[in-house]
Amino acid sequence: MSLVSPHDRVGPDDPRVLLSAEGLTRRFGGVRAVDDMRFSLCEGSITGLIGPNGAGKSTLFNLVTGVDRSSSGSVTLFGEDITKLRPYQRARKGMIRTFQLSREFGRLTVLENLMLAPQQQLGERLPAIFFQPGAVRRSDDAVYERALEVLQISRLEPLRDEYAANLSGGQKKLLELARTLMIECSIILLDEPGAGVNPALMQTLRDMIVELNRDHGKTFMIVEHDMDLIAALCDPVIVMTEGRHLMEGSFDEVRSDPRVIEAYLGGAA
Repeated sequence: MSLVSPHDRVGPDDPRVLLSAEGLTRRFGGVRAVDDMRFSLCEGSITGLIGPNGAGKSTLFNLVTGVDRSSSGSVTLFGEDITKLRPYQRARKGMIRTFQLSREFGRLTVLENLMLAPQQQLGERLPAIFFQPGAVRRSDDAVYERALEVLQISRLEPLRDEYAANLSGGQKKLLELARTLMIECSIILLDEPGAGVNPALMQTLRDMIVELNRDHGKTFMIVEHDMDLIAALCDPVIVMTEGRHLMEGSFDEVRSDPRVIEAYLGGAA
């Protein structure tokens, strides 16, 4: 599944690295939610990010994608320092994320949600509407055709005309992932994609991630508490605890490491 062996650890300067963080720290008053965090995300990998509640995983995602500003440290994307870029600027460079809670437009249909996703559409520019109507029409047609393709990939075609507000939790997660495919991106960061998803849809979600990685060249980083999902998809797996990098390895290495057991179970381990 991955282009990188779990035993072939790499540094941030390796040409296979698409995304890396060095010394990333976020302070809230006297609390360090993320403390000197580092990682490297290799092309073609599905990397898991796990840790106990409060370990700083979602905060790390916020720092990497620009939703929150770091107190110190750096983020590099495709060899470029993007630490000071805003979220939309990072997205335009090929990195997209989802959130724990789906952020769909409930009063729009599934198809309309997809068609709204691409950035900088020609029809969003007022002068183009008046002076380039033909180009706007062709652009809209291209977005529509791409949305139909994404509906098939995401198994949402039967729900294309359903209002997003009426979808189940699992279907909303599929829609959230599908919207990332409407944008030119190489890296997709998923924040707890399995939360609230029933077992049947969980399998669909899992199959979709594998297909996007294998057949469409997408590189993933996944925050998830469902260890079955992590075990099935992710290699390598990065473990955080108390805002810091604890270890990295294959799932089997991680689950048998005494430090990881201690972090999850404390003294009971």
